[in-house]
Amino acid sequence: MSLKIAGALPLLFLAACSQLPAKTNIKADKPVAKIGAGQPKLPSQDLTPPMLFDFLLAETALQRGDTDIAVRTYLKLAKSTHDPRVAQRATEIALQARQPAAALESANIWAELDPNSVGARQTLAALLVNFDKLEEARPHLEKLLASAGDNIDEAFMQLNSLLVRNANKNTTFELVKQLAQPYPELPEAHFAVSQAAWFAEQFDVALAEMKQALALRPEWEMAAIYQGRILARMSNASALEYFEDYLRTYPKANDTRITYARLLLAEKDYGKAREQFQQLLEENPGNADVAVAVGLLSMELKEYESAESYFRKALELGYRDPGMVRFYLGGINEKTQQIDEAMEWYRSVTSGTQYIPAQIKYALLLSKTGKMDEGLQHLHQLPITNDQQRAQLAVAEAQLLREAGDYKKAFQLLSDALKKLPDYPDLLYDRALAAEKIGKSDIMEQDLRKLIQLRPDHAHAYNALGYGLAEHSDRLPEALELIEKAIELSPNDPYIMDSLGWVHYRMGNLNQGLSYLRQAFGLNPDPEIAAHLGEVLWVQGTREEAKDVWQTTLKNHPDNEVLLGTMKKFMK
Repeated sequence: MSLKIAGALPLLFLAACSQLPAKTNIKADKPVAKIGAGQPKLPSQDLTPPMLFDFLLAETALQRGDTDIAVRTYLKLAKSTHDPRVAQRATEIALQARQPAAALESANIWAELDPNSVGARQTLAALLVNFDKLEEARPHLEKLLASAGDNIDEAFMQLNSLLVRNANKNTTFELVKQLAQPYPELPEAHFAVSQAAWFAEQFDVALAEMKQALALRPEWEMAAIYQGRILARMSNASALEYFEDYLRTYPKANDTRITYARLLLAEKDYGKAREQFQQLLEENPGNADVAVAVGLLSMELKEYESAESYFRKALELGYRDPGMVRFYLGGINEKTQQIDEAMEWYRSVTSGTQYIPAQIKYALLLSKTGKMDEGLQHLHQLPITNDQQRAQLAVAEAQLLREAGDYKKAFQLLSDALKKLPDYPDLLYDRALAAEKIGKSDIMEQDLRKLIQLRPDHAHAYNALGYGLAEHSDRLPEALELIEKAIELSPNDPYIMDSLGWVHYRMGNLNQGLSYLRQAFGLNPDPEIAAHLGEVLWVQGTREEAKDVWQTTLKNHPDNEVLLGTMKKFMK
């Protein structure tokens, strides 16, 4: 019977027992014997029936998910057997069971029984750090570093990841600094001190130490990237200048170039960012990710022909999400008024994250080419797998109906969708817009206030409510307050800027209104913004400029009802 039971036990248990001689009546607390330099101390004692019972009990408890019994029993075995392998097993089980106190106790036993074990010291040091016992952890960390030999550089690179969980960052920094003192010529030691200083928010020290690391190893790209990040914490301009200098010396430092390009993107310097990605693509002509990045930047710069060539290249290189690239290609062709090609690209997206958005775009273009029924039919045929897609399709169908002038039907469609998804932001926002069009300003206000409650950072909800109040009530001060909140959330949004200018105009602040409307029109020559700007110019007496704004915009938007209505009102 015992053979059957033993055969079912895990290999680790068998290994732990296999070294115990069969017939020696040595007590469990007898000192263990040394078996050679660099080897763990293994006990010379009998596998007694009580020990066997405890092993069986612990492993059976583990199989049944009773970790408390398993942890207690293995800790007892670690103390009674004096076997480092059993102590290691006890530590691992305690860690898995999220019992750090028991893990610390067994790790202490493990390290004592096998003082040359790197794993034992690493585990014990990490646990002591977690218990905020840094002084107790220090000798173990010093021994780990001293025994690392040729791997001392790797040991220092792992040091902060071992210490990162300690909440006292200043104490951790002092510990790392002390551990690094015996290694002044090791760049990785300075790197570790810099990282610890960064976590302790001692940025001057972090910068000085990273500079020292680079002085010892100038071509070390990781250190260069970290130095740039430290500089960016102080000033983006300093970081950009540093990266430029570094890349002049080390032009093939691709990771540094990527970091530099991302910083340029954060600064919205899209032209320079594209230059960096183009250079990366020259160095890595088979990299589809870089081709997509250059295509997106070209789109941002409105260089659509260049963007299209890079996206096509990404497809040729086998980009991991071809549907997304096809979606971008559809967008480029739509912007350049190549509607048939755009529809073809959108239709070709058959899977991936952009499948539903692409099919919605295809349906909208069908409607714009006079095939609204086909567009609606296409939307109805799309497979719906979740609530987000259900809401997306409802919003898209409502947009088709609004563009056809059927605001009542759009309102009803969105109302039906809200019965199933009452708190879905896009549905609330779109129904509010539809409600405003059919004179249901009370529902407009109700939906937008609910949306603001659900999403306090929704700038366009504040804007739509403020604009609606300005248009359909005399609550102009309240409208102004809402739109000012919107512009605070989204400072450079031309549509919100347009609303801000419009409400100032309605309140009689013509000069202030005109200033905001000019800014809005400069950012986006939208026909409704043009209608507002022209009206304020006309009222101020600058009628030729007003007519010029209207007529220039009308060439690109000949059917816009708001613009046509405003022109008719003033240019009878």
